[in-house]
Amino acid sequence: MLVAAALAACATPEPAPAPPAGPGRMVLQPLGYDQLAGWSADESARVLPALLKSCNRVTKLPTDRSIGFEGVGGTAADWYPPCAAAARVAEGDHKAVRVLFETWFTPWQVTGDGKTDGLFTGYFEPEIRGSRQRQGAYAQPIHGKPGDLVTADLGRFRSDWAGEQLVGRVENGRLVPYPTRAEIERGALDGKAPVVAWTDDAVDLAIMQIQGSGRVRLDDGTVIRLGVAGSNGHKFIGIGKVMKDEGKLGADTSMPAIRAWLKANPQEGRALLGRNPRYIFYGLNSGTDGPLGTEGVALTPERSLAVDPRFVPLGAPVWLDSVDPAGKPLRRLMMAQDTGAAIKGPVRGDVFWGAGEAAFQIAGKMKSPGRLVVFLPKARSPRLAER
Repeated sequence: MLVAAALAACATPEPAPAPPAGPGRMVLQPLGYDQLAGWSADESARVLPALLKSCNRVTKLPTDRSIGFEGVGGTAADWYPPCAAAARVAEGDHKAVRVLFETWFTPWQVTGDGKTDGLFTGYFEPEIRGSRQRQGAYAQPIHGKPGDLVTADLGRFRSDWAGEQLVGRVENGRLVPYPTRAEIERGALDGKAPVVAWTDDAVDLAIMQIQGSGRVRLDDGTVIRLGVAGSNGHKFIGIGKVMKDEGKLGADTSMPAIRAWLKANPQEGRALLGRNPRYIFYGLNSGTDGPLGTEGVALTPERSLAVDPRFVPLGAPVWLDSVDPAGKPLRRLMMAQDTGAAIKGPVRGDVFWGAGEAAFQIAGKMKSPGRLVVFLPKARSPRLAER
């Protein structure tokens, strides 16, 4: 029946409801701006392009649309006034951005299972080599979304499912699991799924799939940008965990070290990569100034954060209090604009560092403790919009 159906204004901040499912339990505690370490030192205006992109999306929603799981962010109408105010802020005016937030938003400390500390990692937009045709070394397909891939949003049938999805394909009237990464790499989709490009490096492709979006520099000199079009629905298993369990990593467990080992040991590395059953399908992203996040807006380097949307609403501003891979304070305004298979729990985030090798070296080494604050409109409606 599930498969068949799948195919077929209050000025006082209200306590945020906690989602009943998923890892951790979130509690939000209001803070004062004087409690945000580094608030006055941040170059706050650097978040403005990202904020305006999210505002452009939310202000097109119906006024009674709930923002976040169980309406933790109120309704879309609650965001209209602060977004209108943001549009009037001059580019580069850090003080004006701080005044904007202090006027329109309340900071809320995010707590998970009674703990304010969590884990923050980094990701980037890879660039890999490719060709539009299979030729020479370009023999590794970058698959587009298969036509027989079925996605069932169980939130339509279970109010406690928090947007999780069931993915597979229909065989004999039943939804069955889609092929795993190892099966796909052995040819399970040959001739059954579109190929958007061909690449010459399986390791670089695997890293791009871990990161999400990416760019392909084609052999004719052009560059195409790829965005996530779907997945095979299998659980993500990090290659770092696989290699650690197999004793392949020493003291350096960063992504650059992992990439170096995989390229130095191609046959064994391919087998280890196959232990992660999750596989990403791609589509072309044209006309964007950055990779598209889950929210549907282009990501802004060093100001976009991937979060768990079961807790932190997509499109909400956040304050990250952490450290970078060099141990320097990382305290800044950011926007929750993306998600990730490994980003689970209330106090968990993934910083988008930008594109290319320099961003990879930072993102691949980031694994830092930190705290998270989410900003919600002061005039936040306590009622939930109809689903």
